Amino acid sequence: MNIVFAIAGVVIKELYRRKDFYVLFVMTAVITLAMGSVRFFNDPKIALYLKDLCLLLIWISALVIAIATTARQIPAEREARTIFPLLAKPVTRWQVILGKFLGCWAACGIALVVFYLFFGLVSASREQAWHATIFLQGMWLQWSMLAIVIALCLLGSVVFAAPSSNATICFVIVGGILVLGRHLHKLAMQQPEPLGSIVTTIYFLIPHLEWFDVKDFIVYNNDSLRFADCALASLYAGFYTTFLLVATWIVFRRKPLNT
Repeated sequence: MNIVFAIAGVVIKELYRRKDFYVLFVMTAVITLAMGSVRFFNDPKIALYLKDLCLLLIWISALVIAIATTARQIPAEREARTIFPLLAKPVTRWQVILGKFLGCWAACGIALVVFYLFFGLVSASREQAWHATIFLQGMWLQWSMLAIVIALCLLGSVVFAAPSSNATICFVIVGGILVLGRHLHKLAMQQPEPLGSIVTTIYFLIPHLEWFDVKDFIVYNNDSLRFADCALASLYAGFYTTFLLVATWIVFRRKPLNT
């Protein structure tokens, strides 16, 4: 595990040496200024709209950071030829996969803390009622969802040669699941066979990332979720993350490094 943590530490340092880190701070400043402008309006609904917008930006920014960071990890190692001395230490390919995953996931977690910290402080200063529990649950669920996205992107990085193609495909898949995933079952019932069965199978096989979205609970200061529900969602994310990481390892261990 010391090797895994060392690889993860390198990934975290790499992220914050790149422009992603500065973009994170710029986006956080924009969100904070937007929330601060609530004091210029008397309509209380304006605060809700701005909170919804801010959370949407947090989701988009986190996905961009997760996919863009993960997509370049293994292809960059292969292109720079640093993967060869790394595996000669000796470091197994499973340790490389796990280290890259933990590094990207931890980096996204740090980014989420910064986003939610600024958002939470401004929200608490502008509203009388503020539920910290649902706030923390929303951040945890989003981070759990990002684990699935990062594992999916790692799998794509050992399948596709170019980071750009991998990132594009991951954005399409993740965006499609978030927008259309919850409606696939209804769509399947309207389709003739065998198309209906195929769509239903896809509905039950894909990871439903939209289940981790509790933005409305945070925006409207609803009561916190049951901890049993959060635990089940975490187990659900853990299952898909483990499955994708194992699939990544299987493909990576059979793939020649010089191609």
